[in-house]
Amino acid sequence: MTKNILLKIENISSGYGSTIIVNNFSFEVQKGQVLVITGSNGMGKTTLMKTIMGLIEARNGTIIFKDEDITNSSPDYRSKLGIGYVPQGREIFSALSVEQNIMLPIYTRKKNSLNIKDKLEEIYSLFPILKEKRFANGSSLSGGQQQQLAIARALIFDPEIIILDEPAEGIQPSIVTFIGETLLDLSKNSKKTFIVVEQNISLISQLNSDCILVEKGISPNRIRTMTFGEDRPADPNLTETAYRLNRRGEFVLLTPKPGT
Repeated sequence: MTKNILLKIENISSGYGSTIIVNNFSFEVQKGQVLVITGSNGMGKTTLMKTIMGLIEARNGTIIFKDEDITNSSPDYRSKLGIGYVPQGREIFSALSVEQNIMLPIYTRKKNSLNIKDKLEEIYSLFPILKEKRFANGSSLSGGQQQQLAIARALIFDPEIIILDEPAEGIQPSIVTFIGETLLDLSKNSKKTFIVVEQNISLISQLNSDCILVEKGISPNRIRTMTFGEDRPADPNLTETAYRLNRRGEFVLLTPKPGT
């Protein structure tokens, strides 16, 4: 694997029962990159993320992380290897306090208590509202605060890459902006790598990152990068939806092979 490639997805297919949702999907993520995956509901974005995490079995293809084939590894092993996951809907434990939610994964692993204490303070510096509410139950938090909590929980073991599934969903714009700023700060200053599944145009624009657009029926066998003009797509064959999503910069688009 190339030195800077952290995660490589090669021809992955997965789904539910006899239904294939993700079909022959391939992409790479470099260290320190923020990669956005966007597209309409039902296109398989969440299924793809769950497949990367091992929550859904891959039907074929390979998942390579830090030069190791983890295609058949358990979700717990992938987490220990350095992949963090913030699921859609946040999935915090509402009956536990904020701090208990953040610390919960620690109970399954052996970590130096001083290091964990330092890490907790680092997380609180990123999300001051969580420190303020650290003894409050998760159920008392707003949607934006719960999303910050879910991200904090993923950061507690200092993963190398974090997958976020729809982090802007149901959150007020000011908090979406704050989350975007936090991700960019972690990418720049802590060299964190992110895969962000998102449909929120404001957050996509703020991240200003490479973006994979997933559309129904597209088999991502050919990848191209293009830059858009001010008023019209640079490529006349590009859909208007893709143009609206990507007009602010350079994005990676998945396109079908000719004849598929």
